[in-house]
Amino acid sequence: MAFFSGFIGIVGPPNAGKSTLMNRIIGSKLSIVSPKPQTTRNRITGIWNGSDFQIVFFDTPGIHKTKTYLHSSMVNSATSIFNEVDIILAVLDVNRVSGEETRLLLRLLREIPKPVVAALNKIDKVSREALLPVISAFRSEMDFRSIIPVSARSGDGIDVLTGELKMMLSLGEAFFPLDAKSDNNEYFFVSEIIREKLFYNLKGEIPYSSAVTVESIEENESGSLLNINAKIHVETESQKIIVVGREGRVISKIGTEARRELEKYFGMKIYLDLFVRVEKNWTKDSRAMRRLGY
Repeated sequence: MAFFSGFIGIVGPPNAGKSTLMNRIIGSKLSIVSPKPQTTRNRITGIWNGSDFQIVFFDTPGIHKTKTYLHSSMVNSATSIFNEVDIILAVLDVNRVSGEETRLLLRLLREIPKPVVAALNKIDKVSREALLPVISAFRSEMDFRSIIPVSARSGDGIDVLTGELKMMLSLGEAFFPLDAKSDNNEYFFVSEIIREKLFYNLKGEIPYSSAVTVESIEENESGSLLNINAKIHVETESQKIIVVGREGRVISKIGTEARRELEKYFGMKIYLDLFVRVEKNWTKDSRAMRRLGY
């Protein structure tokens, strides 16, 4: 039986719904999501397997104007994907046709000699009448292979999108085992889940000034409990005080929410030990960023 495969890079402005879309297609939560923009910082691999195909998706950080070394690292991670994939899947927010970040992305995409499919996301938030002018506006911007309206949240239009992507695959072999969903390791997923809870529980710049490193993941002797030790890195002492919270309430809430999700992920009881450390101005220090995985 013929087998088809390919690499697809998911790109888009911040908060366009890239991670939600990949999670929807794969059927598992591989990328963290948050109502706040610029949540994704690293390239995340999602593998979608069928009886006669394998698609390797790369979910990338949102493309935006850079302000710090961290922002530059995020955008470089996104744009470097252009040379490494067979197909570009551009996720565009139906409500942000003329936004600055959308215009920046379109300028970059026009220079890419690869097929680009546009997933026009968040159609659940607009009327059908309002959708047609948006599609026409994007069609006038560049020669997309196709423009497909979808809602990553509800699943509307996803079958049409995935059908289009499968038709674009080439004959080939599987790049990963057919039961694999990602090549990111457990340490990475643990740190991402904890970081997601920071975005949900902290306001302002603090989530963006925070990083998470996982020190250890170890089962106890009976195999009934997984001990996880992780550090939350912030830039200032004042940020540390806020993350810890009065009488440790904030860090306790973050830990409880992360532990519950990790128990679902690993399928066993978790003991999660979180420690907050000040890594002064780490988002502006390239060496510190490398130590923290960026």
